[in-house]
Amino acid sequence: MLEKYFLPSDYFKEFRGITPQYLKDRGIRAVITDLDNTLVGFDEPEASDEVLQWFKTMKENGIKVTIVSNGSRLRVSEFCDPHDIEYIFRARKPLGRSYRKAVHMMEMDSSETVMIGDQLLTDVFGANRAGLKSILVVPVKNKDGWATVVNRRIERIIMKYFDRKGLIQWGD
Repeated sequence: MLEKYFLPSDYFKEFRGITPQYLKDRGIRAVITDLDNTLVGFDEPEASDEVLQWFKTMKENGIKVTIVSNGSRLRVSEFCDPHDIEYIFRARKPLGRSYRKAVHMMEMDSSETVMIGDQLLTDVFGANRAGLKSILVVPVKNKDGWATVVNRRIERIIMKYFDRKGLIQWGD
């Protein structure tokens, strides 16, 4: 059961390692990505140059990207609106509705879409339940918001299980 719901399709140390070619080689044409501690720290209000370059590279290569975040409208819109990035706020991950909505917004099929996130219990679990591929990245910061602290403790137990079974193979 743990593998079915919590094992990501792949692992990367950071989102920047996920290239358009990597995605295309796997039949992926659309990306749903988390925001906080996936792209920037949860306490960083603006997109870094690296994040903006990654979005630009994806767009230039025909990969659609939508941010799906449990964050507030204000948090997510202030990050996305200045850069014309599509988003869904207060997503209530791991519930599947926002994943399906993002796939629909991008006019894609779930088989062509991957979720990138830093949390097993929200991003990966929700994506796996919604029939999407999932990529787990290392959080960009060691510090989390209060709501994530408990999740991280549970994640460590699950990750140790995956490690013992040899199921973790970090990409670049």
